Amino acid sequence: MPARSGWNTGRARPTLVLMTRFRCCGIAAAVATEVRRPLRAPAYRHPVRTFAIGKEERILFTYQPFREAGSLPAPGPVFIHAEQCERYDAPELPAGFRSLPLVLEAYAPGSALLAQERLGERSPDEVLAALFERNGADYVHIRNGEVGCFMARVERQAVQHQRTGIVLR
Repeated sequence: MPARSGWNTGRARPTLVLMTRFRCCGIAAAVATEVRRPLRAPAYRHPVRTFAIGKEERILFTYQPFREAGSLPAPGPVFIHAEQCERYDAPELPAGFRSLPLVLEAYAPGSALLAQERLGERSPDEVLAALFERNGADYVHIRNGEVGCFMARVERQAVQHQRTGIVLR
């Protein structure tokens, strides 16, 4: 009888497949309120919904989207609704984003750019999953691909394995 080395030789190895979960969110309501009152920065796409052109007033200003200490500044144009509205914070992108020319920028902790992807006809969910899984992104910025406006930050969410209870990030 030939010698065997290792347990489970010749059998497929069990694999654990995890789906990356994420959360898309605008800024805190207090920051958007601060901008609307005196019409001064900072803030960004607070409700994270598109504008009804010709019907809704917008406020345009410059915003620095990085929160991490020591990050290089990357200010750019941002619009928010002039009227008070609810902050967007959900585990999916707003429906209105899907028709826009989006660019997704994946970042490591400390704001190191890992990848930049124009969506084109691809699904934003698939591209986000790839940026988090393949590139190991800590978070992703969403920008309008035509004018460069910062639109939202997408953060990796912790996932608890159902069988073991282990929390994975």
